[in-house]
Amino acid sequence: MITSASPAQPGPAQPGPGTAGARRVVVIGAGIVGMSCATFLRRDGHDVTVIDRLPPGEGTSFGNAGMISPDTFTPIAMPGMLRKVPKWLSDPTGPLAVRWSYLPQALPWLVRWIRAGRLDRVEAASKALRALHGPAFATYRSLLGPDGFNDLVRLRGQLYLWQTGEPSETDRIADRLRTEQGVRADVIGPDEIRQMEPTLAPGFKRGLYLPDNGSTANPHRLVNTLARNLEGAGGRVLRAAVTAIDIGPDGVRRVETDAGPVEADIVVVAAGAWSLRLTQKFGVRVPLETERGYHVMLPNPGPVPNRPISHRSGSFSITPMEHGLRLAGTVEIAGLDAAPDERRALILLEQARKALPTLNAEGMQTWMGHRPSMPDSLPVIDRAPGVPGVFLAFGHGHTGLTGAPVTGRLLADLVAGRKPVIDPTPYRATRF
Repeated sequence: MITSASPAQPGPAQPGPGTAGARRVVVIGAGIVGMSCATFLRRDGHDVTVIDRLPPGEGTSFGNAGMISPDTFTPIAMPGMLRKVPKWLSDPTGPLAVRWSYLPQALPWLVRWIRAGRLDRVEAASKALRALHGPAFATYRSLLGPDGFNDLVRLRGQLYLWQTGEPSETDRIADRLRTEQGVRADVIGPDEIRQMEPTLAPGFKRGLYLPDNGSTANPHRLVNTLARNLEGAGGRVLRAAVTAIDIGPDGVRRVETDAGPVEADIVVVAAGAWSLRLTQKFGVRVPLETERGYHVMLPNPGPVPNRPISHRSGSFSITPMEHGLRLAGTVEIAGLDAAPDERRALILLEQARKALPTLNAEGMQTWMGHRPSMPDSLPVIDRAPGVPGVFLAFGHGHTGLTGAPVTGRLLADLVAGRKPVIDPTPYRATRF
């Protein structure tokens, strides 16, 4: 059964200072991106309300792989990947599945995704992702404070592992980009892999250790902590479904919800994969699609790895968390409304047992969520074109947990009209 867990108890609040020019801001979306935006906006002194139909962190942020990866910045579409797609689609246990009934709707996005895999576009996207991801830990420390950071963030590095001896074309390009960006990535062989992770089965022929990557102890609790801190600083979290955004000649007036209207001067759309349905209502169209991902949570897994592992040959991740071991991955193209396919989650368990033969699956839970994905793997962080008072922060795909904190800072800078923390140009809504 696809399930979700009950909310965790968040930590203490951290009120922030006010500033002149405060406005009524509604952030639509209570995931990691929305809460990061809301936190920085509240610190600027705005009257901030976060609205979501689910409690904080119970959407896509609930079930991600938990990896925080400043040194991971290659887009999903890469040169040479197109040749792998037919094999993936023909393999029922492969990392990519398409529900054929949804293919006509997804085809324009898939074509853009293929085009985004050109080398020049990959190089440009990797620089933009590096700018967004690089300060992730420093910005999380600012968001959470030292105690919250030490409680929720684990700085143990990550392992990338392959069962093949020779790097592919995609691997070689990623290696070059890491070298050009000055990323520390130690090449390791079978003996070093066994020494670092003795719980793993033999068969991994090569690996990379990225010491400056890490993870969170619990992504759900991370978002809940930000929500509690926001409320403690005078912000508000409202559980409601947004039905409309009332925009007049001079800009935003209010946000209509099934719990009543909320007055607003500024609206931030940070609703993940559901953002497209909102933005279409006021004429903003971007190529946003959902890459449905699955996880298996094992509460009593037995011996686990010491750090997160990205199983590159199987295209899934293994992440130790405070409440068990998480197996996460796969991509399913099927839209927002189709029912979950629990077989996709069970594939993860089958693959993980080959890597970790002692796994105990008793009490396992499975889950499906919607990655909000752009073809070039870059999010949209921008003012809504032609719509005064509306800002956009969505489309982080596979890296929302890493990109969220700097997204929040950048979005607050755009609202304030001050010099942005990073160049916002690569993330503009009109780039397509």
